[in-house]
Amino acid sequence: MAMQSGFIKRIRDVMRMDAGINGDAQRIEQMVWMLFLKVYDAKEDDWELNEDDYQSIIPEKCRWRNWAQPDKNGHALTGDKLLDFVNNTLFPTLKGLKVTPETPVKKAIVKSTFEDANNYMKDGVYLRQVIDIIDEIEFDDVKESHAFGFVYEEILRDLQSAGSSGEFYTPRAVTDFMALMIKPKLGEKMADFACGTGGFITSWLGQLQKKVKTTEAQKQLDESIYGIEKKPFPYLLCVTNMLLHDIEVPNIYHENSLKHNLLDYTDDDKFDVILMNPPYGGHEDKSIQSFFPDDLASSETADLFMSVIMYRLKKKGRAAVVVPDGFLFGLDNAKVAIKTRLLTEFNLHTIVRLPGSVFSPYTSISTNLLFFDNVKPATETWYYRVDMPEDRKHFSKTKPMELKHFDECIEWWNDRKEIELSDGPKAKKYTKDFLLNDQGCNLDLCGYPHEEEEVLSPMETIQNYQEKRASLNAEIDHVLVQLEALLPGGTNA
Repeated sequence: MAMQSGFIKRIRDVMRMDAGINGDAQRIEQMVWMLFLKVYDAKEDDWELNEDDYQSIIPEKCRWRNWAQPDKNGHALTGDKLLDFVNNTLFPTLKGLKVTPETPVKKAIVKSTFEDANNYMKDGVYLRQVIDIIDEIEFDDVKESHAFGFVYEEILRDLQSAGSSGEFYTPRAVTDFMALMIKPKLGEKMADFACGTGGFITSWLGQLQKKVKTTEAQKQLDESIYGIEKKPFPYLLCVTNMLLHDIEVPNIYHENSLKHNLLDYTDDDKFDVILMNPPYGGHEDKSIQSFFPDDLASSETADLFMSVIMYRLKKKGRAAVVVPDGFLFGLDNAKVAIKTRLLTEFNLHTIVRLPGSVFSPYTSISTNLLFFDNVKPATETWYYRVDMPEDRKHFSKTKPMELKHFDECIEWWNDRKEIELSDGPKAKKYTKDFLLNDQGCNLDLCGYPHEEEEVLSPMETIQNYQEKRASLNAEIDHVLVQLEALLPGGTNA
């Protein structure tokens, strides 16, 4: 049976009747581990067809085809028997699979995917109904499989309003724009060290797919990605996402990118392209800082990831990274050290400033896109401000940012000119010396003089206030340093 319309709504309606499901985040997690097994089962059909003596890592009784689907007589597990099987056989078996360094990645991902997965449903009848809906999808039908890709995108978008899970999803317009501007090439390897659900990887594959004309080129595309995700749920989402995109050997690893000494990285650990949105606003355990040189040690995750990116970008490599406003204006030791390196050891050639509501409703904190390469030190840095479209007051879940809203920026990118508007510069270039010396590494330029604000939640209001206060403090410190230099005994006295 072909997948019917209203797929997500049908599942949501069933799960709402189950006492074990508490909120959107749990509903999505419940849905995705079942989707993973369904997708994996379809992939195993292909592997069995194309490989001699293929052996599944999943014991026969735990393969989707043998417990989720009805038997030849039309009988299927349901009720308490189904619940008992899932809780006491399926999950313990998949969590306990034997995996060694020699285990192929496409098999090892089953264990890593289920290590922290949970079954929240408490009613075996409702669980059977959800399984039946998921089993309707026919992944061997190319048209239907493609259609499900859009359904999966909807699932990922739902994460934006699913509490803390929202951090796993960067708007598709942003990932697509960054991948477009980075200009992927066949044969290159890209990485995302906090890959979440795989949004940047998906956009990279979308751009690179346009260049695939041969079997060899397809192999290069398949082998071009590398991702690391610390949290179990987005890792599960990402691996499933890669399987849906026909990446049969997803090089996605369930680890913490920050738990590695920066000075131990070799050329083999570096990549041609890095695309990512480092987690910001979070803090790592104090011990994590011991993996970083003293001048780069920070308690802020965004800073730590920026250092990892610099150390893992190949010579002549390219990077595009999302950072919050606080990174641009921050003047603490680690941020100044990172920004100094971006300008003196790397080529920070472009900063694209985004409207404050791009990540709404998850956060209202303003963000920016840094584009830099490891070809030569910077001489100048261009800024471009993407303004709100005239028909919007702010972006939202129902009216998100779209790739078309970058059209003017894309046109400008290929023919750069300074643009001065009545409310300040929209596009402008600054020399490295100006940014380092006159600005003292405060890169908060070409910002937003206006954007009609939406009503924020109490926590968002506090976050917004803290960001604005930090920006003001940074500006005051900069002015005080300039004044001190003019006083008797100062450096300019």
